[in-house]
Amino acid sequence: MFSRMKEDIAAVFHRDPAARNTFEVLTNYPGLHAIWMHRVSHRLWRADFKWLARSVSTFSRWLTGIEIHPGATLGRRFFIDHGMGVVIGETAEIGDDVTLYHGVTLGGTSWQAGKRHPTLENNVVVGAGAKVLGPITIGEGAKVGSNSVVVKSAPPGSTVVGIPGRVVTSAANRQDADNKTDKRHCIAQKYGFDAYAISPDNPDPVANAMGIMLEHMHQMDHKVEEMCGVIRSMGGDVCTDNMHSLSKADFADTGIDPVVHNPDAPHEAFDPKI
Repeated sequence: MFSRMKEDIAAVFHRDPAARNTFEVLTNYPGLHAIWMHRVSHRLWRADFKWLARSVSTFSRWLTGIEIHPGATLGRRFFIDHGMGVVIGETAEIGDDVTLYHGVTLGGTSWQAGKRHPTLENNVVVGAGAKVLGPITIGEGAKVGSNSVVVKSAPPGSTVVGIPGRVVTSAANRQDADNKTDKRHCIAQKYGFDAYAISPDNPDPVANAMGIMLEHMHQMDHKVEEMCGVIRSMGGDVCTDNMHSLSKADFADTGIDPVVHNPDAPHEAFDPKI
């Protein structure tokens, strides 16, 4: 028992830079108190002392603001930061080294008995205010963004954001995202500016749409160049003027101060100052 408590305290120091000393952690971290009281209530629950287990859980909620059903299964080095408003349902299963922030709900979506609550595998992090609902699995090392509502399973190593939650980064699509980033970087250098927020780590749908439009513009530009080349080879007199070069004046009313690419100079990176 005491070895587990030492692990829990060490986990606080590992994940919370505000922790100063062991006495402070022991006396002022309600997440730890809730986890320790849950271990008592969980043993009572498994021993079939259901009412007493629920009573301990209710006292823990009154004391810490964290509600953990005595039937829930918690792994080692589980850390609840801040904690107020956290709710963990009866059939929830939490792996090792998982972190939850305040306002998180691991809830159910069905009235039927059986597995109704989520499973969080090892090293999962769930941001403040997020709701993870139903008998779904959040894979090892996954991250759930603050205030997200997740109702579908997420693969290991993924990042889930939004309402409803959607996977914006996963091990399966990371290589594809890296390829797109390289491609868009080359396009941005060709045009002399970068559509802000084309990073695959940015889940902003407007920014993603701008990145897609930039790719489409590049494809159209490439097709026009090919067509002009064919027409000129046939004796046509088209596409003889160079495309207008961007300047800072073009961005005068946008609030952005870009470093605009000079066609006669080496490629420069876009440096928005908003």
